[in-house]
Amino acid sequence: MSFSKWIGAAIGWSFGGPIGAIIGMALGSIIDNAADTPLLGERQGSKTKSKKRNPYQQRPTYQRKRQQERRAQTRSGDFEVSLLILASVVIKADGKQDQRELDFVRQQFTNMYGKDRANKAFRLFKGIAKQNISTRKVCMQIKQMMDHASRLQLLHFLFGIAKADGLVTKDEIKQIYTISGYLGISSRDYESIKAMFYNSTDNAYKILEIDKSVSDDEVKRAYRKMAKKYHPDRVSHLGEEHREGAEEKFRQVQESYEHIQKERGFK
Repeated sequence: MSFSKWIGAAIGWSFGGPIGAIIGMALGSIIDNAADTPLLGERQGSKTKSKKRNPYQQRPTYQRKRQQERRAQTRSGDFEVSLLILASVVIKADGKQDQRELDFVRQQFTNMYGKDRANKAFRLFKGIAKQNISTRKVCMQIKQMMDHASRLQLLHFLFGIAKADGLVTKDEIKQIYTISGYLGISSRDYESIKAMFYNSTDNAYKILEIDKSVSDDEVKRAYRKMAKKYHPDRVSHLGEEHREGAEEKFRQVQESYEHIQKERGFK
């Protein structure tokens, strides 16, 4: 499948709004350069002979129609493009693009989508990374159109990017925290996912969103609540390719509960 057909088939609501504008500019850059630079071992493609109408220049009513649809209809492509844009924001948060962070994103996309789709995604990513992005506007569109479980999945991935070089800087933390707020993610959910990437004595409690002082019954209730919140089925509408990431969050919730269970000696 050609690049333009792939992007057109994969994305739904993100065709409109600020995200659509960013995609349009990135696509325009690809067409202008006609480079088709090989990525992940992809063969050199042929140059584009002429420009076509930008498919992201939507009619005024398009965005309004998409906003009327249910958030649960977010497609894998909508999540993919949102992730690419926010990944570029986090990677540039400390003023540089670390190769280990780029490799992490590339490997995750390859694992989730396969080599061919990852190639296309990173061709788009190069155009996105060159732009000055309004984080607030992008996040507000995502908040309005994407369901809560998928937004939590985005946040989990962003922490993974920041941790990929072995150190999460203050600038990266600040940027992810800002993104989290714009996405409408609560401080408890933010701290829960953040704790999955740090080692400390009270991480298990943070992941379950409780204090150490709570009773055993409250621990059990918190575990049931978090297991439901992070269950992989909550993001099943994004496609099987996102299940592994969802299972990772779910696994850490289970391990946190088992750790507290062993520590306190209850069943």
